[in-house]
Amino acid sequence: MLRVEETQAPVEFSPELLKKFDEIVSRYPEGKQKSALLPILHLVQAELGWLSAAAMDTVAKYLSIQSIEVYEVATFYSMYFLRPQGKYVLEVCRTGPCCLVGAEKIMDHIEEKLGVKEGEVTPDGLFSWRGVECLAACGFGPVLQIGPEYTFYENLTNEGVDKLIAELKAKGEN
Repeated sequence: MLRVEETQAPVEFSPELLKKFDEIVSRYPEGKQKSALLPILHLVQAELGWLSAAAMDTVAKYLSIQSIEVYEVATFYSMYFLRPQGKYVLEVCRTGPCCLVGAEKIMDHIEEKLGVKEGEVTPDGLFSWRGVECLAACGFGPVLQIGPEYTFYENLTNEGVDKLIAELKAKGEN
């Protein structure tokens, strides 16, 4: 097991996860292991639900790079979560075209419906939400995607959001 000691709780990756890391690193030329960073971060996030500093430090150690190099990547891409998220992450496009057709009202509705502000997690751990940059469906706004499967919903209405949340809640409680 690979382990990093720090003020946060240390992170250990399972032998199975480390084997996946090894397979990914093997795709790249010798000395270019940093190229494996993005897919490794995806695996870590899938395993832990988010990327803590301790987890990123462990990845840096595994790849023989500086922790700051991992932080730079993780903070640049919005697909990586730097704090715990709900089981379902509702991501609403907040760019101009979607806002023109009601994305901001949808975000307000989600906040009211779930009872949490952007970036927070509902008490039951099922939901968190956030505004994101373009989801590439400008003609079908407002749009929303839901992780971790990244299912996509177009032409949102408050009623449609309510139905979606109810379906996810029923699915998540099973």
